[in-house]
Amino acid sequence: MANQGNGSRPKYQRIADALKAAIQAGEYGPGDRLPGENDLMATYEVARMTARQALSVLQNEGLAEARKGAGVFVRAFRPLRRRGLQRLAQDQWGSGKSIWSADIEDRTLVVDQIEVGEESADDRIAGALGLASGSAVWVRSRRFVLDGKPVLIATSYLPSDIVAGSAITQEETGPGGTYARLADLGFKPVHFREEIRCRMPSADEADRLSLSMGTPVVLIVRTAFAEGGRVVEINQMALDSASYVLEYDFDA
Repeated sequence: MANQGNGSRPKYQRIADALKAAIQAGEYGPGDRLPGENDLMATYEVARMTARQALSVLQNEGLAEARKGAGVFVRAFRPLRRRGLQRLAQDQWGSGKSIWSADIEDRTLVVDQIEVGEESADDRIAGALGLASGSAVWVRSRRFVLDGKPVLIATSYLPSDIVAGSAITQEETGPGGTYARLADLGFKPVHFREEIRCRMPSADEADRLSLSMGTPVVLIVRTAFAEGGRVVEINQMALDSASYVLEYDFDA
């Protein structure tokens, strides 16, 4: 029988760990077929249910996908490389380009869910925007889908005294997006700050991002500042961690 290492873990989990290690080592690349139930039963001398559970772990974690009648294959989705600095450069949105165009290359990105409305800010959002609690803010909530897969949900909060009556309060903000429209209003973003952390998703996040069991989300909170330090936007984002590589490229 193959050496399964740590005996405290269930057999199916140890088999799944071995398969994950093989994927990470490049033994199985995107789109490759993984060993089937019969192969795993013979290699590890386990019952069919154990082999099936091992393959299910990889599917639940988003590493593999089952194809009816063909087997289980390494997930072929290519992670999105999020270029954290280039995407926010003024020559990106200032020239009418979407900040996403720095990331997606020739891939297909759509916003398939969008809600825009005015709300009263709670203490946390009001404080982050430098407003009194209960102040009016415009909220833009979007879901982004890349190559047919949901990858990001984002909610932006902007002070009503700046954006009311502008294209920012519409679903379509026009060339260059929100930041270009803020510039039109005299509140051009000149500085950004992003805070990043990770956690397991809420039920709503898991549903909207179609996350496999066990997949965490990357949380990014971006603050946009205009001249004089005025905060003009708070953008709270939840990213499917399996769909992203976060890249930050800068000079020493």
